[in-house]
Amino acid sequence: MTDSHRRAPWWDRARHADRRPALLARGRIQSGLRQWFGARDFLEVDPAALQISPGNEAHLHGFATQAIGNDGVPQTMYLHTSPEFAMKKLLAAGEERIFALTHVWRNRERGVRHSPEFTMLEWYRVGAHYTELMQDCVDLMQLACRAAGTTDLRHRDLTCDPFAPPERLGVVEALQRHAGVDLLASIHPDASTDVAALAAQLTAVGLRAAEDDTWSDLLSRVLVARVEPHLGLGRPTILDRYPAAEAALARRAPDDPRLAERFELYACGVELANGFGELTNPDEQRRRFEAEMDEKQRVYGERYPLDEDFLAALAHMPDASGIALGFDRLVMLATHAPRIDDVIWTPVA
Repeated sequence: MTDSHRRAPWWDRARHADRRPALLARGRIQSGLRQWFGARDFLEVDPAALQISPGNEAHLHGFATQAIGNDGVPQTMYLHTSPEFAMKKLLAAGEERIFALTHVWRNRERGVRHSPEFTMLEWYRVGAHYTELMQDCVDLMQLACRAAGTTDLRHRDLTCDPFAPPERLGVVEALQRHAGVDLLASIHPDASTDVAALAAQLTAVGLRAAEDDTWSDLLSRVLVARVEPHLGLGRPTILDRYPAAEAALARRAPDDPRLAERFELYACGVELANGFGELTNPDEQRRRFEAEMDEKQRVYGERYPLDEDFLAALAHMPDASGIALGFDRLVMLATHAPRIDDVIWTPVA
């Protein structure tokens, strides 16, 4: 696509003609995904976008609106940042294999790989270990390339072969290998964290550590600066076993309570998916949500309400594993499109 085409509005005929092959591939990938899930007895569900809470992670930002009933009284509602709460309520209701391909909204996100409105593919397996989701991801990456008529995933000058066996790498191992940081030295046996210990290590390897940084801030900085550029190069990377402090919705690892059943999928240095062995203890979930909202209040001066209906449903939710995958990003990499807006039919202006 030429620079002049990129500067034109998305509905400009010349720009649309440039984008159209990727958009048609998007449709083929979408159809293929639905066939893949249908062949495995998944039920497609359509969760409502308007929710009491957009989600309760400190650094996720929702879009608020006012719902006005017949009585004229306004109620603050939010566009969901993920269909997770609604889909877990369906698991509590008795569904066992469900997926959704749905629009979600995240504020404060805009860039080459980010759009404030985008499409998320989310699915859940009742009774399945979270490692089963890893093979699902491999299958779907391969499906996307076949549907797009390509043999690899590509972003900028980086490539990833989804047909190659994926690398599975623990977060602790990844930080040791790529950054020279011993993450567990900053995590106590009860999974609480030591900011000073991690700050000292980052300073020692040449990364900034400010006085007001939290442990989470420091972990994010070293992951972005030293680890993510090495992930998904040549073959997909499954970054596994996140610290429990960074997995608010995941179960603790049974062999080490400092870690959690959470992984992220990377290709070409791009995060594609985030999967969990799901936490089903409502009391523990409430404590984690409240801690997340306390951090949001500290950093951004706001907090979101807890979805009490969701917490009540958790008590009835069976053991399950679930994952969210950025559909637009998958299409972008499979079609070798340079920007996420190139694979969204009507991108946000």
